[in-house]
Amino acid sequence: MTKKRKEKKKKQRYYRKWGYIFTLPFFIGFFVFFFVPLASTVFYSFYEYYMVGLMEVGPNYVGFDNYISLLQTELPKYALNTLILWLGGFVPQIIISLLLASWFTDARLVVHGAKFFRVIIYMPGMIMASAWAMMFFTLFSNAGPINSLLMTLGVVKKPVAFMSSVLGTRILICFMMFLINLGNSTILLIATIMELDLDMYESARIDGCSHGQAFRKVVVPLLSPVLSYIVITSMVSGIQMFDLPQILTDGQGSPNRTSMTLIMYLNRHLLGNNYGLAGALSVYIFIVSAILCFFIYRILNKKEE
Repeated sequence: MTKKRKEKKKKQRYYRKWGYIFTLPFFIGFFVFFFVPLASTVFYSFYEYYMVGLMEVGPNYVGFDNYISLLQTELPKYALNTLILWLGGFVPQIIISLLLASWFTDARLVVHGAKFFRVIIYMPGMIMASAWAMMFFTLFSNAGPINSLLMTLGVVKKPVAFMSSVLGTRILICFMMFLINLGNSTILLIATIMELDLDMYESARIDGCSHGQAFRKVVVPLLSPVLSYIVITSMVSGIQMFDLPQILTDGQGSPNRTSMTLIMYLNRHLLGNNYGLAGALSVYIFIVSAILCFFIYRILNKKEE
């Protein structure tokens, strides 16, 4: 090996060392703040470990008892609540996002003030979810502005108890989820469409397809990577839904726990210092999230493959 090649390899090793040094903080943070808590959660999910007053019970190894006992509670009901609330906000969100992206990127339509409207659409996502929940709780309470307006206009004779009905509470939560996530998905779709090579779209239009047909059959399949991202991130956000129903229903999931989500249920176990059941529930949520992400990605990217 020549002296020149030896010096070149020595330089490569020198620069590689700095690469490891710069990435080290990330791996330290990942290990301390993610891997260790995850490992401890899985570990305690197999143990009976809780607090009774100031007395600590456990940890006593119980195997899969925590997982079995969770299935015998109302966990399936809370999982169904979470699914309904996520779909109720996501389905209109993705439909309207695609519609808005189609309008804003259509060369035939001259949308005056398009940048202004994009900012307006995106702004609700910049407001904290807890602030949304407090605002809607104030607006739709029995003595709130919405009821006052309806009674003034003569639409109703007495206040409507929006948050005392299953449908009313769920609609409010879904509508807040819709407003929070609409702007982000719309901007992502607009940016992606503007970067696409739309020769096939133009060919379809020349062959007589309407704008809607060409967009649905040509553009939407090309959007599968970004659609996968939007669906997966929205699904994970839906499974982790906590602050909106927690604040709106004061942590009770009312009426009759029909708006109780999985993370609200997990929070109850943590507040009750039942670390074993909380760990088992966390593992359930992690496994379900991973399986759903895998299948959603495979389904949305099947045609592309």
